[in-house]
Amino acid sequence: MGGMWRVVLGAAVAFATGVLLIVGNAYLPRGVPSWVLVVPLAFTCAGVLVRQRAPLVSLGLGVVGVTIDGFVGPSLGTVLVFTDNLYAAALYGPARFARVLLGVCSVLAVVAGALAGILDSDWRTLAVMGIQAGLVFITPVTTALVLREHRDRAAAERARAEQVARLAELDRQAAVTSERTRMARELHDLIANHFSAIAIQSTAALSRKDLDAKTVRSIMESVRENSVKGMAEMRAMIGLLRQEGDDGEGEATRPRLADAQTLVDRARQAGMSVEMRVEGEVRELPAAVDLAGYRILQEALTNAMKHGESPVRVRVSYEGGDGGGRVSLRVENRIGGEGRASGVEGLLGVGAGLVGMRERALLVGGSFEAGPVTGSPAGSAPGAAVGSAADGADGSGAQWWRVTAVLPAAAEADPAAASGGGP
Repeated sequence: MGGMWRVVLGAAVAFATGVLLIVGNAYLPRGVPSWVLVVPLAFTCAGVLVRQRAPLVSLGLGVVGVTIDGFVGPSLGTVLVFTDNLYAAALYGPARFARVLLGVCSVLAVVAGALAGILDSDWRTLAVMGIQAGLVFITPVTTALVLREHRDRAAAERARAEQVARLAELDRQAAVTSERTRMARELHDLIANHFSAIAIQSTAALSRKDLDAKTVRSIMESVRENSVKGMAEMRAMIGLLRQEGDDGEGEATRPRLADAQTLVDRARQAGMSVEMRVEGEVRELPAAVDLAGYRILQEALTNAMKHGESPVRVRVSYEGGDGGGRVSLRVENRIGGEGRASGVEGLLGVGAGLVGMRERALLVGGSFEAGPVTGSPAGSAPGAAVGSAADGADGSGAQWWRVTAVLPAAAEADPAAASGGGP
């Protein structure tokens, strides 16, 4: 509403100024009463009222007014208001029309100057009228085109800035999602292993009424050890999350596949019978592969404690060398009836472990398979398909669960995976 009042006020001021110029004899007398000059002035001022809402109508009213004024005057006030009609049509009208209007006004300026010079037979009149016609016709249109270009450029820059902001927000959301996935995977691997052992041992101690004090003490010592180690690893992870900079995981805190014996010993303390075999020469692995292999082995042993039965067979094979080759992991355990932690499974989650192991293997460019097989495939290759006819058997016909992961030993893995980062 305020904008409309400003337009009306502008038109009223323009009309009042034009009337004052007519009263001051700022027009060429043509033998008509001076009040007649107010009529074309009123047409051009009416165009000011609709300059933004209907710029082409504004130009049409201005053309009518200046044409009438040319026969009865012309007057300075009407010509000045007409320049605003031209300006509004070029600024608020269609872009293509503004370019056409500039060409038409240029031709009119040249023609007006030429006619004035021919009729007066004086080149000085040609020059003066040409300049005046240029100021009246060309200057308003060119000014409007310049402002229009700046306005369109500003709108394009705003649109580009909004697009960049949207892309930045999408990148931020993707980074947050990736970090949450990484943290969830790390927390799952840290908590599941230690607390699975604690839950299984405490459940066994509570379910047996015939245990002597020495056995109970041994179980509680193992529970305490798992609790302390779990808390220590949790504190180490929290410290890594709090530290500043891009140093990543320190050498002293990063789990290594070479420490697999520690995981095996922990599973044995939880009451599992575990056989471990390391083939090939143990060597330094890329950080991403080292962490992925350690976590996959940790989660496979945790699942064996939760759902399987003894014995558990672990095989770590280093193949190739000189910065290349691969490292393969295989964990096998007997499949129990209801598992060893039927009362704890709801607390530890169902299915997240297999998903996490598969993600870790794929992130470093490796492969992962898990599933049941019949008989112990003691002679099969580490990367063989699960449950294939080439697996062989131990003759017992027992059901086994096998986890197989093959990871590249070359430093070509995704660096983000070194800290468990998402894809």
